[in-house]
Amino acid sequence: MKKFITLGLISLGIFGVSNTSTAQIKIGYISADEIIVLMPEAAKVDTALNQFQQSLYQNAQDKQNTFNEAVAKFYKDSATMNPSLKEVKRTELQKTVQELSGAEQAIQQQFEQKRQELSLPIQKKLQAAIQEVAKENGYTYVFPKEALLVAPPGDDLAPLVKKKLGIKSNVVPKSNTVPKQNPTK
Repeated sequence: MKKFITLGLISLGIFGVSNTSTAQIKIGYISADEIIVLMPEAAKVDTALNQFQQSLYQNAQDKQNTFNEAVAKFYKDSATMNPSLKEVKRTELQKTVQELSGAEQAIQQQFEQKRQELSLPIQKKLQAAIQEVAKENGYTYVFPKEALLVAPPGDDLAPLVKKKLGIKSNVVPKSNTVPKQNPTK
C-alpha cells in the first residue's frame, strides 16, 4: 500500500510539473530608442539639452576670452613688473591654462549628467508602458529589438506601446542629436 501511495504521489508530481511546463511562454521585443524619439517629452528634453550645452560652451568661451585678455595684459605689462610679481602672474596664468585644458571633458561630463537627469522620467514612463502592454497582452518576456538577430513581426510591441502612450505611428521623429562645439579653438 505504501508503494501504491508513493507511486501515486510521484505520478501526481510529474503530472503537475508537466502541466506547468506546458504553460505558454510569450516573447516580445521592442526598440525603446525608436519610441523615445517619438515621445513629445523627448523634444522638450532635446531643446533643454541644446540650451544647456550652449550655455556651457558660452561659459567656456568667456573663460577663454578672459584668459586671452589676461595673457595680452601680462605681455604688455611684464616689462614694467618686478620679477616676483611676474612669477605670481605667470603661475596664475598656468593654473588657468590647466583649468581650460580640462574644460571640454568637464563640459561633456556635465552634459551627460544633465542628459541622464532629464531622460530618466521619459525612460520610466516608457518602461511602465512596456510593462503594462506586456501584462495586458500576456507577454512573459520582452527583449530589446537591437539584441535580436531574428524576430517575427507579430511580436514587436512598438505599435501597442505607441498606442498606450498616445503616439501616432506616422509621426516623424525630430533629430535627437546635439551638435558638438569646441570652445577652445
